[in-house]
Amino acid sequence: MFWDKGWGLAAHSLSGRLLLLTLIYALASEVLIFVPAIGLYHRELLDDHILAAELAILPFASPGGQILPESLQKELLRHANADAVLLKRADQRQLFLPRAMPAHVDRTIDLTADTIMADMVNGLDCLIFGGARTLHVIAPTRIENAQTIGIVLGEAPIRSALLRYAWRVVAAALFISGLTAALVFASLYIFVVRPTRRITKAMTAFRENPEDAGRILVPSSRADEIGLAERELSAMQRDLYGFLQQKTRLAALGAAVARIQHDLRNILAAAQLASDRLATIEDPVVKRLAPGLVKSIDHAIALATSTLKFVRRDEQAPRRSKFMLQGLVEEAALFVLGGSESIVFDNRIGPDLCAHADREQVFRIVLNLIRNASQALPDAGGTITASAARNDGRIEIDITDSGCGVSDAVRTTLFQPFASARAGGSGLGLAIARELARGHGGDLSLVETSPQGTVFRIALPDRD
Repeated sequence: MFWDKGWGLAAHSLSGRLLLLTLIYALASEVLIFVPAIGLYHRELLDDHILAAELAILPFASPGGQILPESLQKELLRHANADAVLLKRADQRQLFLPRAMPAHVDRTIDLTADTIMADMVNGLDCLIFGGARTLHVIAPTRIENAQTIGIVLGEAPIRSALLRYAWRVVAAALFISGLTAALVFASLYIFVVRPTRRITKAMTAFRENPEDAGRILVPSSRADEIGLAERELSAMQRDLYGFLQQKTRLAALGAAVARIQHDLRNILAAAQLASDRLATIEDPVVKRLAPGLVKSIDHAIALATSTLKFVRRDEQAPRRSKFMLQGLVEEAALFVLGGSESIVFDNRIGPDLCAHADREQVFRIVLNLIRNASQALPDAGGTITASAARNDGRIEIDITDSGCGVSDAVRTTLFQPFASARAGGSGLGLAIARELARGHGGDLSLVETSPQGTVFRIALPDRD
């Protein structure tokens, strides 16, 4: 249980992963230190034996050395720590046997053309597989008129010395690597992990209650990337806090406006009844003013009703289904235009073009655009054209009219609520239509407008 918990901490926390990686890198650096050190020390041990052998046979290799007593020769050769010494000259080979010649040789090591890689291989081989083997070591010699010197010796003393050295190297490497790893981990923890935890804690606390200004992160004075992240997070939290405060105030204002509009609609309803009574009076002045008064009251009631619907509106998420676009657009045009003879509706949408969206919401968007297009046409009438096509993963529906276009002054507020370009309009149609389109992951935009006409485009994700 404890092991599983510790491994989970090391694998899933930033500090745990950092510690684990630091230990792995420290062990890797220890291996990089250990292997060359073993190879070099093994070479040094072999060189010591070669030097001892050279010193031991030097009196015999010199002129007159053969006249030394045999007992002295054997005593000198014993100091070579070798079973046999072979001196190779250009014209002869000399063999010196301080003791009985071994029956066989297990491994031959040639140091005449040795490299650091070969030294490492030889050292590891001795450390891992060595022991009671007999070695034949060949090396260059400094004895005059000699080419190489070879010694035959047991490997056990060399391996014992190599093992003692290896333990010292391991202990020193572990200490140095451990100290380095601890310093690296401590530095990274202080300068990276701890500030990151502070940022994470601030984000979590702010998410729990973003309307609490006391949970906004106070950035430090650091000039590095961590300091930049703290300042950006703090700025984002302050902006979000301001937006939430503004949203709360707007919600309260909307509720108050809704109550006012409700009362105003009741008052206007009573005024409408009174205006209807005025229309029955035979007074010429009253008959002349009554239609304008009735029209103004009707407009005020319509505006109050639209405002109430906009304030109270809570659109549901789109309920997507597959439907044919041609039939939907034809239905919306029939609903708006009815039997109008002055307006020509040209539906160019293919009969096989299928959309995957909320049919009711798309119908409301198209209905609004066709109504706006019909209102943009002159009294003499005109043409409204509907077309659609798939383009880059989206279905684009264009509603085009042959009206006089949208003025520059109106374009900037075209999709803003209550910013109507038409006298008597509520200014909510396009705002609601764009919101419905964006709720699908698409958009509603003004593509083109000129004195020859206007084109609005509905873009919906293509999920067919």
